[in-house]
Amino acid sequence: METHFPQQDTVQTQDLEILSRLIRSRRSIFTEQLSDERLPRELLETLFENAHWAPTHGRTEPWHFIVYSGEARARFGQAHAELYRSLTPEEAFKPETFEKLRERAISCGHLIALCLRRGDNPKIPVSEELAAVACAVQNLHLTATAMGLAGYWSTGGMTYREEMKPLLGLRPEDQVLGFFFLGRPRVAAWPEGRRKTRWEDHVQWIEA
Repeated sequence: METHFPQQDTVQTQDLEILSRLIRSRRSIFTEQLSDERLPRELLETLFENAHWAPTHGRTEPWHFIVYSGEARARFGQAHAELYRSLTPEEAFKPETFEKLRERAISCGHLIALCLRRGDNPKIPVSEELAAVACAVQNLHLTATAMGLAGYWSTGGMTYREEMKPLLGLRPEDQVLGFFFLGRPRVAAWPEGRRKTRWEDHVQWIEA
């Protein structure tokens, strides 16, 4: 589904106001506040089309998303929990963690694995590929916010273990960056945002 937008010279001040409000209202909404309702396919396609417009050095487009919905969520949750069991020493194994990995997968409408598929251009460092995927995820999250959807980017469980890669059909050179839990929000009020510092504290001005 291709979406066409006006050229830059037609962008109005109101567009900047909408964008600023959208960016500042994005929140991490956790699984206990998400509906497990399956979302229409066309909404997901818009999310991923916008994600696809992230900046990418050399147009390597390293982002790769694996979307679990319906019964596939439960199958992945079980596989993730079993991976935790197999990789955890008996004395460190926690049954509550095992159950959490199983249950979280079905506590949202869609579970999205966030992956980096490494390209074959040796001139592009992996750090830039990681940045590109992160930008794609931000596009996805902002689009979800604009649609009235909610979710969060999680890196828990076995995310960073090498054994997670074959579970997702990835190659050794690829990377798993986390999982995005997506769904309709079940919150009484949208959370207020907060930052510990001012934006001015993070900007250094060097002028003539």
